[in-house]
Amino acid sequence: MRPYRVGIVGATGLVGQRLIERLAEHPWFRIEALAASERSAGRLYAEAVSWRLPTELPSQVGALTVRKCRVEELENCDLVLSALDAPIAAELEPRLARAGIPVISNSSAFRQDEDVPLVVPEVNASHLSLLDGVQERNAGGFIVTNPNCSTTGLVMAMAPLHRKFGVERMVVSTMQAVSGAGVEGPRALEMLDNVVPYIPGEEEKIELEMGKILGSIDGARLQRAELVVSAHCHRVATTDGHLEAVSVGLGSDTTTEDVIAALEGFRGEIEDEDLPSASAPAIVVRREVDRPQPRLDRDAGGGMTVVVGRVRPCPVLDFKIEVLSHNTVRGAAGGTLLNAELLAARGRIARRSKD
Repeated sequence: MRPYRVGIVGATGLVGQRLIERLAEHPWFRIEALAASERSAGRLYAEAVSWRLPTELPSQVGALTVRKCRVEELENCDLVLSALDAPIAAELEPRLARAGIPVISNSSAFRQDEDVPLVVPEVNASHLSLLDGVQERNAGGFIVTNPNCSTTGLVMAMAPLHRKFGVERMVVSTMQAVSGAGVEGPRALEMLDNVVPYIPGEEEKIELEMGKILGSIDGARLQRAELVVSAHCHRVATTDGHLEAVSVGLGSDTTTEDVIAALEGFRGEIEDEDLPSASAPAIVVRREVDRPQPRLDRDAGGGMTVVVGRVRPCPVLDFKIEVLSHNTVRGAAGGTLLNAELLAARGRIARRSKD
């Protein structure tokens, strides 16, 4: 099978780098084009990028010339993975979709649009049915997004509880790693001996995105789940891995062991689809009193597994749970790539280009 030709826009940023890292040996996809800002365009990628990952930059990728973020520069790609900032994504991604190019995006620009699926494949792969009319109008083009990095791990942990007991109320306090702010994130002087109790837009994203992802398809429309979410977001001095302290109110009475059993027994919607980036199991429950921890648990399942622990009764709501996910892998590049694999496996991406 000839691999799909992939374009990456926003290729020099941290999420773009993670995409390149995960595509280096991918069995289905091959990097065809890299695009970034005007200051990077025309340069070799190895010269344009400040590579921040512990793995080596693949030499064949470093030798590619960075293109401008324009439709005509990406027309020979079968799909485009977007790691763009929201204002730039808001302009470019619809143009690509109208040109018939599928866009799988990590950007927040279109997450709340009615005809843009907001997808965590294990939780709501069925929401891809929203694309039916969109693909017809755009000759195969569309936009699919993954959620905010702090939403991803949270919704993965809540999905099995919502299915079995119903999630009605939730309070979450996040401790988010500095990598979530990208390569231009806070300086060491700002983070050492400190916690920053504000991340622009994060609380609103969690509160809005949870209901959309946990919702259901009614005909051709999405019916949002009726749950109330209150989020408190903090930037902390860890490199990778978002840890979240959650109190959750359920729709039916149950026990701690039943909650743990629901988490451990979770079987996602893609379990039988053999997607290269999927982890099995999708959720791991740690029984130790002091786990999960970012340094010890963020790389579980190659960074794609969500690790939960400290499941216990809550005197205000029903249960308290700690949730950990790798923010730049599961919550960003890995989630984007898994969405692309799901779309390819379900026949929603055509090979536009020819050898």
